[in-house]
Amino acid sequence: MTTTKKLTPASPWVELRTTTKDWDAADPALLTTMAAQLHLIRAFEETVLDLAGQKLVNGPAHSSIGQEGGAVGSILPLTVDDQINGSHRGHHQFLAKAFTAVQPDGFDAKSDFSEAVRSVLSRSLSEICGLKDGYCGGRGGSMHLQWKEIGAMGTNAIVGGAVPFATGFAWADTHAKTDAVSVTYFGDGAMNIGSVLESLNLASAWSLPVCFFVENNQYAVSTTVEEATGEPRLSARALGFNIPSWRVDGMDPLAVHIAMNEALEHMRAGRGPTMIEVDVYRYFHQNGPFPGSAFGYRDRDEEADWRGRDPLEAIGRHLTRRGILTDVELADLRSRAKTIMSSVSDEMLEPDPERKGQQRFKLDLWPDPSAIDQGIRGDLSEFDGSRYLEAHEVTGAKAQVRFVDAVAEVMSRRMSEDERIVVLGEDVHKLNGGPRGATKGLKDAYPDRVLGTPISEAAFSGLAGGMALDGRYRPVIELMYADFVWVAADQLFNQIGKARHMFGGHHSMPLVMRIKVGTRTGYGSQHSMDPAGIMASSAGWRIVAPSTPHDYIGAMNAALLCEDPVAVLEHDADLYRAEGEIPEGDMDFLLPVGSAAVRRAGEAVTVLTYLSMVAPCLEAAETSGVDAEVIDLRWLDLASIDWATIEESIIKTNRVLIVEQGSRQTSYGSLLADEIQRRYFDWLDAPVARISGSESSPSISKVLEEAALAGTADVVEGLKRLAYDAEGAD
Repeated sequence: MTTTKKLTPASPWVELRTTTKDWDAADPALLTTMAAQLHLIRAFEETVLDLAGQKLVNGPAHSSIGQEGGAVGSILPLTVDDQINGSHRGHHQFLAKAFTAVQPDGFDAKSDFSEAVRSVLSRSLSEICGLKDGYCGGRGGSMHLQWKEIGAMGTNAIVGGAVPFATGFAWADTHAKTDAVSVTYFGDGAMNIGSVLESLNLASAWSLPVCFFVENNQYAVSTTVEEATGEPRLSARALGFNIPSWRVDGMDPLAVHIAMNEALEHMRAGRGPTMIEVDVYRYFHQNGPFPGSAFGYRDRDEEADWRGRDPLEAIGRHLTRRGILTDVELADLRSRAKTIMSSVSDEMLEPDPERKGQQRFKLDLWPDPSAIDQGIRGDLSEFDGSRYLEAHEVTGAKAQVRFVDAVAEVMSRRMSEDERIVVLGEDVHKLNGGPRGATKGLKDAYPDRVLGTPISEAAFSGLAGGMALDGRYRPVIELMYADFVWVAADQLFNQIGKARHMFGGHHSMPLVMRIKVGTRTGYGSQHSMDPAGIMASSAGWRIVAPSTPHDYIGAMNAALLCEDPVAVLEHDADLYRAEGEIPEGDMDFLLPVGSAAVRRAGEAVTVLTYLSMVAPCLEAAETSGVDAEVIDLRWLDLASIDWATIEESIIKTNRVLIVEQGSRQTSYGSLLADEIQRRYFDWLDAPVARISGSESSPSISKVLEEAALAGTADVVEGLKRLAYDAEGAD
């Protein structure tokens, strides 16, 4: 007969509520600090909504009014070393972290606010309004607030987008042997995002000290929690990952404070992640100064019920009951909070001469429009004094090596010299160096810096992004196949690539991503993409595509020195097994960023190519009868292309053929052709011609796979057409 056994979760799940005894036992200094922060945040948010109502805030104004208790209660126990990040509705978290940092001894609710507090309010409001004095120079606005120096690592407009980064902060803290933790704030809507669930799993598997703090404000825009999930008690999700979880009334800041202290005790003791779910309520719509009832998805009775539980009123009642503050003193606190915000706002405004009775921001407070592209990437000053070595410059002994062995050997060399380098990815720690041996020997030599990850590209890419933003480590991600960039797309493009510029251009993002191109491996349509076009279309990334073992060593050394995120393209079938010469005993030279290599001089056509197509282009130049100049681009992002070498060649040949192996749909050549025609139109005697693969992705069938990819014969045909047809070829 069938038997059953009731199973219970391995981690506890509790609901925490305070009693009058808890409030009576609370330190008066803690309660007055809470009250002061709550009133300041409320007054700040009211000012933001007022400015939004005057059409002075460009874009959404996501108010946190009603949710302040969760932020203040949870952040007061944190230190400056503890790092937080959050969602698009994160003003209250940012302000609470900043207040705690600039006034670590707390607030006297009866005294005037300090200049440090006033500065926080002014700079935060400036940022939300897009003004130059904001923490991010006005680039972040309402949804991207960052003050890294105090552990406020950035709020985020992508729902759930910030969560993986927090695991990276936590890993850095653990590896550095500190007891610091990270807290990532997100809403009920984010709980259904894949990267959040991936991060819960990774944090649990690696026992990372990160608190997943869920602000359940009951609505994802207008969709209720009950509509979105079968288990509206969102903290239940943690149990599936063996993470202890607390469910708390977020309108009670003391309850949140107690829960966070319990979670901190767990995390600082090295016992892994936690989750806290707080039930809160945003008084207003998704953005702007109107309640949800104005849009028909909430009723006024519900809104009134929640307003009756207002955290400011709740703490006020306990302060007066205990005789810590009087009603008059509380009213004065409220008044002073509103007054300082009025003063801060008034300093930014002046009458608008073009709109009678209206205001505008003072013109000298706006950022300089000409600086819009500054800070997308760094200035490469970190390369000052570097030693560069091209293959033709080698004068000493040379060694013959397989390409894939050079990949592993240069990484081993760098890891032996730089303890900040961390390698992570699927199976990099096993199979004698991963599926192709590219990380051979690394796990044995550096066991705590080679991290085999779950199959969760979004989670470990975001974790690496957090490590890079933290700044103490230099992560190297391995994507097993290029097509997996789509799986991690948000973390790669919205987060890692944009972080430096979005947060004001102040902080570097030293991250390397090794991407294996799987064409001619028989792995079919979902493992065979050339990612160059996709990567180049996203700002912030540098891209290098070395075609020889020598160039790979120099490129990887450059990538690991660079303070920008660098994608290193590697080709499995066509290059990993190829051999080439490297300087014997020398793994320390660099390939100059932004340098192409002329592989063959010619007079008739300029051939621009990279990675696996360099060899077919050289073969085609020799067999076609066309005197082609073949240039190995090497650096592919538009900011790093060697325009000087390209220009010199075009002026000589007046014809350009761009050659790539992969699909025409995601073509890098289309970006490059556009730029060349705009730069060198007057020198061209024919339209820029392109050779690429077919529209389809490579199929499993060997015959169809070859048909989908460009090869030597295609290049020969393209060269002949372009050289002998004045109209060119495409």
